[in-house]
Amino acid sequence: MKHYRVYRNIRKRALIFGLPVSLFALQMLGVIGSLLVVIFSFSFGLVLGAAVFNGALYVLLLKVTNQPQLLNFAKVFPKAISNKKTTALNYED
Repeated sequence: MKHYRVYRNIRKRALIFGLPVSLFALQMLGVIGSLLVVIFSFSFGLVLGAAVFNGALYVLLLKVTNQPQLLNFAKVFPKAISNKKTTALNYED
């Protein structure tokens, strides 16, 4: 019998511009924020600063993606959940 991989595992590894979906969303928030700054400012230096900020954020996020040990994200939920009662007794010697 054939075994197919679960679709959610494929979605976890999806990349947009070399970034995972969650980091790409963070990048887009930075872009939208800098666009708001550019729209409501009248300074050419602020426009250049926003472009430099977005470029630096993109490079930083790519570095975090390629070297995940820089930021250690621990898993919050366990792999298996059990309904067994936990006891204070320790049966190990």
